[in-house]
Amino acid sequence: MTTIAVTGHMDLADSTVPLVQAELRDLLRGHQGDLIGVTCLARGSDTLFAEAVVEAGGRLVVILPSRDYRQAKVKPDHAPAFDRLAAAAEVVTMPYDTANREAYEAANGELLKRADRLVAVWDGVPPSGKGGGTADTVEQARSAGVPVDVVWPRGARRGA
Repeated sequence: MTTIAVTGHMDLADSTVPLVQAELRDLLRGHQGDLIGVTCLARGSDTLFAEAVVEAGGRLVVILPSRDYRQAKVKPDHAPAFDRLAAAAEVVTMPYDTANREAYEAANGELLKRADRLVAVWDGVPPSGKGGGTADTVEQARSAGVPVDVVWPRGARRGA
C-alpha cells in the first residue's frame, strides 16, 4: 500500500477545479487499489484529493484538527461533501477542543507521519509566517525527506 497525503489551497478559482481534478486523477491512476489517501478534508484541494482517492478505489483517512472542526469550520456549502467523504473514511481527531493554528499544525504533522508521499496543490508562494499553511507543510515534508508532488496546472489560479 502507498500512503499519499495532501496539502493544498482552499481558495481555488472555479476554473481551476477541473484542471486540478484531472491532474490528481492522473497522479493517482498508478496506485489504483493500492492506495491510502490522508487528508484534513478542508474545502478545495483536500476535498478534490479525497474524491480522487475514492474514485481510484483507495482507502481514505481523515485527520480532523480538533473536536469542534466540523461544527466550527465546515461551511454549509461544503458540508454535504465533507459528511459524505468523512462517512466513507477512517476518521482520526487530534486532541484539541478548538480548531486553531496549533491544531492545524498538529494535524499537518500527523498527515506527514503517515505519508509515503505528499501531494501539494500549491502555487509555489512561500510560507506566510503564520504556520500551518500549504507552503509550511511542503517545507516540513521536504525537511523530513517525504517526497512532494506539486500539482499546479498551467492556467491554475486562486480566488473566486
